[in-house]
Amino acid sequence: MNGDHMANPISDDPKTPLLPLHDPIQRTTSFHFTLKSFLTPNNFYILLGPLLCTIICLCVKLDDASVTSRNMLAILCWVFAWWLTEAVPMPVTSMTPLFLFPLFGISSADNVARSYMDDVITLVLGSFILALAVEHYNIHRRLALNITLLFCGDPLNPPLLLLGICTTTAFVSMWMHNVAAAVMMMPVATGILQRLPMGPTQSNDVGVNLILVGMWKSYFPEADPISFNTWFFFGFPLALVIFFALWGILCLLYCSRGLGQALSPFLDKVHLKTELEMLGPMAFAEKMVLTVFGMLIALWMTRSITDDIPGWGALFNGRAGDGTVSVMMATSLFIIPNKKRKGEKLMDWNDCKKLPWNIILLLGAGFAIADGVRSSGLAEVLTKALDFLEEAPFLAIAPLVCLISSSITEFTSNNATTTLLIPLLIQIAKTMHVHPLLLMVPGAIGAQLAFLLPTGTPSNIVGFTTRHIEIKDMIKTGLSLKIASIAALSFLMPTLGAYVFGTNRGVQ
Repeated sequence: MNGDHMANPISDDPKTPLLPLHDPIQRTTSFHFTLKSFLTPNNFYILLGPLLCTIICLCVKLDDASVTSRNMLAILCWVFAWWLTEAVPMPVTSMTPLFLFPLFGISSADNVARSYMDDVITLVLGSFILALAVEHYNIHRRLALNITLLFCGDPLNPPLLLLGICTTTAFVSMWMHNVAAAVMMMPVATGILQRLPMGPTQSNDVGVNLILVGMWKSYFPEADPISFNTWFFFGFPLALVIFFALWGILCLLYCSRGLGQALSPFLDKVHLKTELEMLGPMAFAEKMVLTVFGMLIALWMTRSITDDIPGWGALFNGRAGDGTVSVMMATSLFIIPNKKRKGEKLMDWNDCKKLPWNIILLLGAGFAIADGVRSSGLAEVLTKALDFLEEAPFLAIAPLVCLISSSITEFTSNNATTTLLIPLLIQIAKTMHVHPLLLMVPGAIGAQLAFLLPTGTPSNIVGFTTRHIEIKDMIKTGLSLKIASIAALSFLMPTLGAYVFGTNRGVQ
């Protein structure tokens, strides 16, 4: 190697210093510049969390509460300050309970770590891997073309096409986390829009449902768990009502007369059929991914059916959960060959690099905070702020709780809202001597009604970033849908909910 041609030659002489004695680059440092670079809004938000925590620890005294309750309140303010401002990436903020809880005496390191990997979180993990497989084999593209062909009508019927897109998205969203569903279905919607000269998407969050299920299991271990079927029997009729409300609102706002005739040239059935034919017949790999998907749904629905028909879960004495099935079916994707190349499987771990660990960590943080609020005694203290609910008429409980929850969730994440409210609602239910699910279910579902702002949920962000949706569209559609959703829940919770969840009986 010729050192003469190098900009910074390295000498073989051991006496030659490794670093130059004189820096050829003149660096000028200014105190004013350094101070200016430090005094930024982001740095202020970073300091805000620890600062609030310190102020509460030093200055706040909760009546008839232990030091642990005060410390838990301080941690809540720290974590939620970072969540709201996003001064620190949300996944990193979600890991703070792992060191804050032991340091502030809330919980041991082992106990808090267990919250980050339980049956509910493994259910989400398996669902995400399945969603990645669907995306990997372009099944969503084939789905988009088939939906358009099936529902566009001849001549084009915009309300019918809208119904097809909404139906497919709602169905996919039933079985996987809504961020995964939104990411998978957005190319379907945008693929159709690209053919048009002109677009809102709303999504509920299955992660919140899982937080509710996890907290019910944690707070009432002796009670019957909320199984897949239990939630389905209540959630599906409610989702159906909200679904048709959304479709009706969208049709009224965006499907004007003469729209079908104007858009017909852009959705030519002959061209759509040509594109579908270019994809060719479904390959073995695509068929196997759909088979695994179908088996997962069947196993979820048959694990625990009724009291008289226990389902296959009884064979394992209740030790197998929905997460067990989810991970088992996800594992099969790494075992079944794809028959494209010798030795290749349906999925490779490199395909899983896009796993949204941020959502998994956020769920874990939610469970950890819920346990901390309960074990520290803070739940009893904060319950007093919602004492007015105790005076509410029985039939007004569901709409009131849902309204409070749906208002808070517009400014915080759905999971964060659920994590904060559910422990408080449990304590209020105890003082009111009513079944906890009468408050927990409206609180959890209300936290999913974040329809007004792009930042309300990650799913809203996925839709908003396509640039086909404006904020005024979200507010116009979202406000109407929020009102319809609260009305539907207010009717179904004391009627269907009483039958499905047994809220007219006591809880163990």
